[in-house]
Amino acid sequence: MVVDLYHKKLLNRYRNSIPSRECILLWLKTCKNLISQRNLEKKFYINNKEQKKALRCRLQKMEKDGQVIYTKNHFYTVPENYKVVKGKVIGHKDGYGFLRTEILKDDLFLSSEEMKFCIHGDIILAYITYSNVKKRSSARFLKLLEPNNTFIVGRYYINKNITFVIPNDTRFHFKIFIVASSIQEHISIGSIVVVKINKKSIRNIKMIGSITEVLGKKMETNLAIEIALRTYSIPSSWSHAVKSQLYDINKKIKKYNFENRIDLRHFSFFTIDDEDAYDFDDAIFCKKKNNAEEGWNLWVAIADVSFYVEPNTPLDKEALERGTSIYFPSLVVPMLPEQLSTDLCSLNPHVERLCLICEMSLSNSGELISYKHYEAVICSHGRFTYDEIDKIWNGDVLLQEKYKKNLKYIQNLLCLQKIFNKYRVSKKGIDFEKIEPKFVLDSNLRIKKIHQKIRNDAHKFIESCMILANIASACFIKKYTHPVLFRNHDSPKTENIVSLRIFLKKIGLKLLGGDTPKSIHYSNLLKKISNSSQYEIVQTVLLRSMKQAIYSPDNYGHFGLSLSSYVHFTSPIRRYPDLILHRIIKYLLLQNKKRNINQIDNIYNNYLYNMNEMRNIGKYCSMTERRADEATRDVIDWLKCDFMHKKIGCILNGVISNITSFGFFVRLNQFFIDGLVHITSLNDDYYYFDTLNLKLIGKVNKNVYRLGDALQVKVMSVNLQERKIELSLYQSY
Repeated sequence: MVVDLYHKKLLNRYRNSIPSRECILLWLKTCKNLISQRNLEKKFYINNKEQKKALRCRLQKMEKDGQVIYTKNHFYTVPENYKVVKGKVIGHKDGYGFLRTEILKDDLFLSSEEMKFCIHGDIILAYITYSNVKKRSSARFLKLLEPNNTFIVGRYYINKNITFVIPNDTRFHFKIFIVASSIQEHISIGSIVVVKINKKSIRNIKMIGSITEVLGKKMETNLAIEIALRTYSIPSSWSHAVKSQLYDINKKIKKYNFENRIDLRHFSFFTIDDEDAYDFDDAIFCKKKNNAEEGWNLWVAIADVSFYVEPNTPLDKEALERGTSIYFPSLVVPMLPEQLSTDLCSLNPHVERLCLICEMSLSNSGELISYKHYEAVICSHGRFTYDEIDKIWNGDVLLQEKYKKNLKYIQNLLCLQKIFNKYRVSKKGIDFEKIEPKFVLDSNLRIKKIHQKIRNDAHKFIESCMILANIASACFIKKYTHPVLFRNHDSPKTENIVSLRIFLKKIGLKLLGGDTPKSIHYSNLLKKISNSSQYEIVQTVLLRSMKQAIYSPDNYGHFGLSLSSYVHFTSPIRRYPDLILHRIIKYLLLQNKKRNINQIDNIYNNYLYNMNEMRNIGKYCSMTERRADEATRDVIDWLKCDFMHKKIGCILNGVISNITSFGFFVRLNQFFIDGLVHITSLNDDYYYFDTLNLKLIGKVNKNVYRLGDALQVKVMSVNLQERKIELSLYQSY
């Protein structure tokens, strides 16, 4: 019998006394198995209804306080008895899934049996188990903490008068049965609809939902975008509160806004962007110092978005919810309304704009000597594209004549670019040269042709200027103790480095640097093979071995750029972390002026964030960045499949870009598009996957398929719904 030391005390307080919390916890900790309430009642000799009810109430309160865990099968246990973790469910099209936690470096496996209790996107409580057979950690479902309440996009079907929707996202491995409503009368079979799940049955065997929106039936680019917006719960319309706030913003900048700002309108600032640029965050100006031997002064002017977007207003909350602007091939979903992003905040030519300046003093070798930040007003003297600047630098007579008024300042930029290029300014880290496709769309917003994006010297120059401004801003902010969002890029995992070295050894290459190689070692490796046919595939493998960059108030440095600290300062129109940094810099500048902070406008007090707030914002902004990448990838994958649908039967050249246990992906040279050669189509032998060396090897004939192998393939089929391109091997050469 369990002795309850607290029982006597409780008898004086309660008529129907039950075991104390301490006693229940003490006994549960000794139990190896899960315990039902019925077993608890037997253990503590609880028989009457009032005591049973009181025990149930106590257990519920203990669960709420995190002292006990109430499992899916109506059992109790204590967290100490299991390795209990909280995480987000990541579903898989084959029915199983993974649990992604914040405390474990690897995801936990969720079997198809466990996935019957949860769906993709749920936040659950689970305990960790280990399988000696498969040698991996798994998760066992304990409790649903936060259900995935997002809307699900899928296709509408009717079978024997039963209406249901099959989700487009294959990570939702179930049908959703639809509750009858008036909206269904107008839906044709095969239409793409948005569904809200109303009810889940026990073990998720039957999902019941209602249709909230009909998106369309015939797939096209705009419909692919609408699907992506709903799938990833991306806000794309402005609330009434935001519209009301915009109405109050005066479009005309009044003179009093220029007070206490440095007037730089006489400087020949330029914006240099892509031809199809949507908004202009930054403008630059540079000139030699009075004594040419002393170096250069470089001004980077960034739109003062924080002047218009005040903290904790509807506009600010909406900007945070979006986190970043999303650039689809035919549409932009901006972080800020167009009135700001393309007008008031955008550094359009020949209009006065409020800016936050990062002025830098550079040596003749491009080294950052000193810097200062301040509020200013500028007037952009021209809007140029990268191609225009590059052509002017390379002697295009017509363009030089067209822009002869600004030619002197454009040539100044060229002089500075030559210094950046010679001394590899801002390129101390890994200098990746990714091959990216550029899609040209026709009038129906479908791919007309594909060509490679070329990064010219103008691209590289602007990139260097922005990196320098970010470095200077990081140096400034590190002088203070105020929390800020650093742009962290942690060093690769040890196991990834080991796998990378094994791969490199097989192709006759070596990564130096011992157990903890630095970014310079990666950079030197790429430089060594810059003119080799191996370059692209090695660069791809290097990228895959690295961690993803995130935002956090804890400074871990930026491995890729080989910097001890780094922040994002240069794009507040399209990135929320940049906007936060501007607020903090402006607040600190005011402090430096030795003003009485209490007498400053209340808005400046709102610029202060505590560490916990900053950490939460960092996590959220990192998520919105990934969300934007995934949404645009979905749309681009649809566009690629739509384009390749017309190429079925064509014989094309390509190289193996990735190898898996189920086959290998081939990147088509002509279109920069990947397709899958499934292992079942390799009918000349039985192939097995060498995970260590990333190869498919024939068991009998020992034929080998490696990364970078050149092949000829035939386009066999294209699945527009699943975004898959199936290829078959034609021949290797």
